[in-house]
Amino acid sequence: MILECGCPSEYPAWHNEDIDLGGTSVHIMSISTLLHMPVGYELYKGRQQRSIDELQLNEPWPGLILTRTGLLRGRMIHLLEDANSLSRHVKRLPYPFNVRAFLHQGNLTTARKSISDMQMSLFDTGHRPKELYLCYLTCPRCSEKRGGEKILLLRRWEKSKRLAGRLQSQKAKE
Repeated sequence: MILECGCPSEYPAWHNEDIDLGGTSVHIMSISTLLHMPVGYELYKGRQQRSIDELQLNEPWPGLILTRTGLLRGRMIHLLEDANSLSRHVKRLPYPFNVRAFLHQGNLTTARKSISDMQMSLFDTGHRPKELYLCYLTCPRCSEKRGGEKILLLRRWEKSKRLAGRLQSQKAKE
């Protein structure tokens, strides 16, 4: 269920976990950004939700959006229950699609430490960090009622033989 403000009422309990989302059905919509800031985010959010509703697709966590931004373009990803659709927006994530999740208590301006800690923990386990996805779980309107602002940070990672080798040699020296 999606709240009136558009925030998800439920979200996965993935704090400090590694999850493989490979093969998951998703609805992907490209968005415009300017210097990593989404332009018309609410408009795209509503447009994507209408598209999902029109296609009669089910979401395990309605309203949960993985947002990735770039310099001029970005994308919004909705996770779907197993879906087969002819829509060009419905795809499956590639195998493997490993992500490390971290539930950040606060807004984006305070997330820098959480992101760097998550990245360092990936390096410490021999994984190479890739792109970062943000899932806004509360908005400024509903944050007080729901225990403050929350963002689920998802950092995609890949195994790195080179990094794992360096960690092994470092442990051997100690």
